[in-house]
Amino acid sequence: MLQVSRSNQLKIPKELEIVTRSANAIDDVVAIKKGIAMAEKEKFNETKEKEVLELEDKDLKIIEKIPSNANDLMVITIAKKLCAYVITITEKSPKKFRSVFVNRMQNYALDTIEYLLEANFIQMNSATNKEKRENFQKEAIVKLKLLGYIAMVAESSGCILQKQYKQISILLAETINLIVAWKKSDDERWKKKN
Repeated sequence: MLQVSRSNQLKIPKELEIVTRSANAIDDVVAIKKGIAMAEKEKFNETKEKEVLELEDKDLKIIEKIPSNANDLMVITIAKKLCAYVITITEKSPKKFRSVFVNRMQNYALDTIEYLLEANFIQMNSATNKEKRENFQKEAIVKLKLLGYIAMVAESSGCILQKQYKQISILLAETINLIVAWKKSDDERWKKKN
């Protein structure tokens, strides 16, 4: 906000805050939820609801700390971040979901890394090796799609939060796109070689 001093000159701030959404977005959401609660004659804690909305996704900050290894392909790095995020958020899931969703989500994420590493270590010096590499890449995509489905069901069942599901979806899409690009790159190199 600009202020006018006594000498009628504007005091322009040195730094401008970048606003990506309405400043009243949280207040608006709280007001809507409060209205719905009142209409349904339910109890509503306004301060608690504000705290929940203002809370950042601390789990996402954990995966941002994972360093990018110069020796790994970008797709492997993103898959590792996805895996770390899935493990972090599922550790906080209610106990009743641990045997149903948590184990599967964690296993699919870990399997993806395994298949990507296997594919990366196969050299494309023969048609057989190229086929093996493609199979590992396809298996990784299948595991990612299964992870996406299980995450969707887990979110609708209350095992994970909606913002966590959204973040998983973003990381899944990025990983799948990188695998597809990797496969295309392999095909082009194979064509040039033969």
